[in-house]
Amino acid sequence: MTEDPGKATSTGVHLSDAQRLAWLRLIRSENVGPATFRTLLNHYGSAAEALRRIPDLSRRGGSKRTIRICSLQDAEAEMALAERIGARFVALGEPTYPALLRQIDGPPPLIAVRGSTDVLNRAAIAIVGSRNASLAGIKMTERLVHGLSREDLVIVSGLARGIDTAAHKASLATGTVAVLAGGLDHIYPPENEPLLRAIIDAGGAIIGEMPFGWSPRAHDFPRRNRLISGLSLGVVIVEATKRSGSLHTARFALEQNREVFAVPGSPLDPRSEGCNRLIRDGAVLIRDAADISAELSPSQGSLFDPHRGAEEPDRDAGDISPQEPDDSARTRIADALGPTPTGIDDLIRHTGLPAGMVHVILLELELAGRLERHGGQRVSLLL
Repeated sequence: MTEDPGKATSTGVHLSDAQRLAWLRLIRSENVGPATFRTLLNHYGSAAEALRRIPDLSRRGGSKRTIRICSLQDAEAEMALAERIGARFVALGEPTYPALLRQIDGPPPLIAVRGSTDVLNRAAIAIVGSRNASLAGIKMTERLVHGLSREDLVIVSGLARGIDTAAHKASLATGTVAVLAGGLDHIYPPENEPLLRAIIDAGGAIIGEMPFGWSPRAHDFPRRNRLISGLSLGVVIVEATKRSGSLHTARFALEQNREVFAVPGSPLDPRSEGCNRLIRDGAVLIRDAADISAELSPSQGSLFDPHRGAEEPDRDAGDISPQEPDDSARTRIADALGPTPTGIDDLIRHTGLPAGMVHVILLELELAGRLERHGGQRVSLLL
């Protein structure tokens, strides 16, 4: 018997405490990412039932060992830690889940939040850039923030040194959101802990999707950057070298149908190389906040719909079929896949298998650690 999918209202779903624990256990289990989480809920109706099914799915996908499932004790301990530092978990589909973040490909099923959730559902612009920011870059950031704040736009950034720090400080009085790459109890860089407290005291918010106790690693920052762009109508790059992580944020913005803005700089300054290249490749050159507002006006209303994408995940079964795959179907999918990312729709057309069955086989492979998901609904086989 599956659990009650939660209390639905006209503005979304409200999970019970037991359901929130089950969601946390599921997303913290091995090889379960946002897309896999959604497929599991769609197919099995609840996180509790999905947790029961995971070991068999992993075995059918070819795993040679028992998959690690987050225990109830570990989930309860994380919930208790969150409560001790004043954080809470907000689930996809709940009214306080950020409206824009719901619309990205693979939104996190749960986000941890410290501070106000009200600021998460206001129209926002991301400002990111070099950690080794110049004085001119910091002054430009402050100028942009002051202009955007007059348009009642919240500022989103990553709490990093340099441009991020300047953006948060300049927007304390008007609304700012900091997205962390690690757990909300691991502030990076450590010297920004006073800034974090100031953001919370001013009515802003700190959010993240990683487990409490998680120290950020290099590969966690691109994952964070996808949330920065996902929370925003557009992304502004103030200063960026040619290998800056801010360029990842710009790429995610394009994938998420967000605007990309860049501040031009001297060709002689390495900190401007990334921005100048973005402009050459089609980003909007900006001189002030008015340039940003002029580009957003036509699209802001259509993008920022607080009810768009607010359907309850447990009830969105899509094209998931109750028919279970056989070994022949699994072989056809495995033979069609390789190390080159392939579109799932292309995979369905090529194999002729029902879409629901293909999703289940991909789910098995991912839980077995044999599949990698990419942007644009593409997957590849890990050889």
